[in-house]
Amino acid sequence: MSNRTIDALCDQFVADYAALDPVTATAIGVAGHDDRLTDLSPAGYDARIALVQAAVDAVEAATPVDDREAAARDSFLERNRLELELEAAGLARSRMSVLWSGLHEIREVFDLMPTDGPEAIADISARMAAIPEALEGLRVTLSDEARKGHVAASRQYAEVAEQVRRWTGQVGDGGDFFAGLVARLDAPELSGAAAAASRAFAAFGLFLSDELEPQGRDKEGVGRERYALESRYFLGAEVDLDETYAWGWTELQRLADLMAETADAILPGAGVDEAVAHLEADASRVVKGREAFRDWMQDLADRTVAELADVHFDIPEPIRRIECMLAPTNDGGIYYTGPSEDFSRPGRMWWSVPDGIEDFHPWREVTTVFHEGVPGHHLQVAQTAYRQESLNRWQRLMCWCSGHGEGWALYAERLMEELGHLDDPADKLGMLDGQSLRAARVIVDIGMHLELEIPADNTLGAGGSAFHPGETWTPELGLEFMRLHCRMDDEVLQFEVKRYLGLPGQAPSYKVGERIWLESRAEVQERQGDDFDLKAFHRAALDLGSLGLDPLKAALARL
Repeated sequence: MSNRTIDALCDQFVADYAALDPVTATAIGVAGHDDRLTDLSPAGYDARIALVQAAVDAVEAATPVDDREAAARDSFLERNRLELELEAAGLARSRMSVLWSGLHEIREVFDLMPTDGPEAIADISARMAAIPEALEGLRVTLSDEARKGHVAASRQYAEVAEQVRRWTGQVGDGGDFFAGLVARLDAPELSGAAAAASRAFAAFGLFLSDELEPQGRDKEGVGRERYALESRYFLGAEVDLDETYAWGWTELQRLADLMAETADAILPGAGVDEAVAHLEADASRVVKGREAFRDWMQDLADRTVAELADVHFDIPEPIRRIECMLAPTNDGGIYYTGPSEDFSRPGRMWWSVPDGIEDFHPWREVTTVFHEGVPGHHLQVAQTAYRQESLNRWQRLMCWCSGHGEGWALYAERLMEELGHLDDPADKLGMLDGQSLRAARVIVDIGMHLELEIPADNTLGAGGSAFHPGETWTPELGLEFMRLHCRMDDEVLQFEVKRYLGLPGQAPSYKVGERIWLESRAEVQERQGDDFDLKAFHRAALDLGSLGLDPLKAALARL
């Protein structure tokens, strides 16, 4: 391996970056950094950006020894050049949204840390004690960026401040996160550090609402120029935004028609809303209690692995284990975290259950387990981490592109219908409802940020009427549209719209990514004809690791 310069550079980059960003190190499973927090001060950002720039320069100058290393080079440069573009545009340091910020990363890293044994407790204690300094560094950075005019929308600061109030037990039923962590660990010696951490978070929430919110943008849409950059970052591809917006309308109509057909199969003569009400009223389709629901998820995840392994997918033994978890927060999110590098920490599917929810409807969530588990994120991410013989350390641990990863997970949901795992019309309706959410995201996200006109000839209003024809998208219209097409709790839908406004270009990456996965598979199938083998296609595609969608298309074109 000594002549594989690009692999060596990528491997060294992981080690160097982990030292500068201990929170990322924990997230990607690199051991040895769990007792520190990332320096979020301007100097900390400077050091990490300098490292990225030096690595890009070195990889650009290196010559790949074969196609595999050439693909690694292309992927590394595509991802990290975009990181540098975001920095140059003033976006990397000023990021503050309800879904993603340095603040969220500090809170969430405690979910991923080992908790057994005195060394683990010492690491948690040290990290808790470091929170006030880390948040002070972030405060200085955000203040500096605000003086340069690099700010989020005022609503994002206000909403994150409200999240902080929830995390610190000031509002909601979740209690204080850090006090709860101490109780779960049965480690009263951490009480002082936990109290200091909670006070630091509470003070930061006041900084957001009192100082940054008044400086934030009134206009929530970011405009075409910034949106194009954010879209390229999340997709790893450049797409025609106007064509994609128009396609979103077509795709949502296709899904609405399929949902109507499926509703009729559930309750003949019924519309979608009637079928949903029928399913919600069916006591046999309700799981009561959060722990019981977690057990249901775990059972389905385990059965799915057993049924797909060696039949439809190659699933190495270390990644046949996935843990279903209830998150210690109540934000309403569902997400996946990958395994540690040595697989001592397994891949995990997390559910942050909102306050007050104790009844769960599995017909809605079968497809979610497929999305977050196998054959979705867990198969993709854990298999990438396992491929030490064919992927360098950066490819296995650090590379992530939302369009590739979320696109695959959405493709995986659709694939499970193809493989016969959604034969119950109720489960299929749940899948289609989730797909409709992702299609609506394409329309609303692009529409709000680019302030596009709503097509005059659309038929996606109430009862098949036109939805506000000819009007320009606003956040209020976005929420109204989501309520029409997504059968979810209203609190969740309100969060969805806030998420789109705070993280432009990310939400469409699911459906656009799925679109590119489906197109790429169809192209390979057409080219290979009778020789096409679906299991072999999936193995070859996943063996590439995570990469942008343009590099993915180029790699699959060589199959």
